[in-house]
Amino acid sequence: MKQLLHKYRHGIVFIYVPIYMIFFSYLEKHITRFHVIHTTLDKYIPFCEYFIVPYLLWFFFIAGTVAYFFFKASRKEFYQLIGFLFTGMTIFLIVSAIYPNGHFLRPTEFSRDNIFIHMVQGLYSIDTSTNVLPSIHVFNTLGAWTAIKRCESLKNRHGIQTATRILSIAIILSTMFLKQHSIVDVACGMVMALVFYVVVYTPENLVVRRPARSRSLVAEK
Repeated sequence: MKQLLHKYRHGIVFIYVPIYMIFFSYLEKHITRFHVIHTTLDKYIPFCEYFIVPYLLWFFFIAGTVAYFFFKASRKEFYQLIGFLFTGMTIFLIVSAIYPNGHFLRPTEFSRDNIFIHMVQGLYSIDTSTNVLPSIHVFNTLGAWTAIKRCESLKNRHGIQTATRILSIAIILSTMFLKQHSIVDVACGMVMALVFYVVVYTPENLVVRRPARSRSLVAEK
């Protein structure tokens, strides 16, 4: 047992998850007045209930990615993924607290009646249209996609890389086609992901490049 606890001691970071959920639930229940997020472009994106499938797959995608990096990837890769996700989620909570936001994009009536519509209605009933900026669905998707793309044990697994890319694009699109997010939310999630990519991964690239540059300078001398 001691060996097992020592081997997986990096799992202590997961204590953040219940803390995040407590604050998120508090904001969901207590924010009733908010700034409306909306653009003209949102009107031209049709509602499509079939996107509920990739939208819900997001939960398995993120959980599966974190689990793989926890058990299989290097400790460094795991911390990079967790640092990316958890820091962005914290910023999301801060933004939601100081700038309450939401939208009125969801349809109130549905012209079709099928299992996918019922799934969407179930989603709407448990997930409010508040606290949407930036989109954590988009941000975490890009974080997981980036981690998988850079992972030493996965970067040459072309099937996994292709499936991850397709699923990630479908998830991002689903946030808009289900009217869960405005284009603004999605764009902000993408920009924040880009910023965190630079913060989390660029320093590593610089460190890797330095030895090669140093060797070239020595050779020149």
